[in-house]
Amino acid sequence: MLPLLLASSSTYRRELLSRLRLPFVCSSPDIDESHRPGESAIELVKRLAEQKARALATSHPDHLIIGSDQVAALGERIIGKPHTFDKAREQLMAASGASVSFLTGLALLNSRTGRIQVDCVPFTVHMRHLDATRIERYLHAEQPYDCAGSFKAEGLGVSLFQATEGPDATSLIGLPLIRLIDMLLAEGVQIP
Repeated sequence: MLPLLLASSSTYRRELLSRLRLPFVCSSPDIDESHRPGESAIELVKRLAEQKARALATSHPDHLIIGSDQVAALGERIIGKPHTFDKAREQLMAASGASVSFLTGLALLNSRTGRIQVDCVPFTVHMRHLDATRIERYLHAEQPYDCAGSFKAEGLGVSLFQATEGPDATSLIGLPLIRLIDMLLAEGVQIP
């Protein structure tokens, strides 16, 4: 098996990938993550996932390189990581009683052969009706300022959900393991 490389500095993705009990290393790619004019959210995450994997191909020949990127969308509006309390409060107020779509781009590049598999895994979170007090209590408790959508689904953020739907709950956290396993199997990786 070729060594696995996760093209990410995300602790969330690292924790998810460790569930597969495969040895891997991490390296953070340096790419421009700007949204291009006219580019859909799906096109954006697929392009960025692929670019992240390809950015490390030269420095990591003979590897299976995993790239992933995620955006959250409220209607047609892409919402990113809030970075601050005020922006997180604004995002959660806008999402109150609505559905937030999470689109996770995934790429697996075999840097030996150049073969790349790219996909997008959707996941939808239907939010509860939230008042300002509840939002502020949540934000003070969990401080999810580095998370698209302003919540941590793997933590207390689940208390803000009415329901969820999608083919792979791990895609909500940023690395769709079910689809990744399909890609790894196609490269001959045995799991378990």
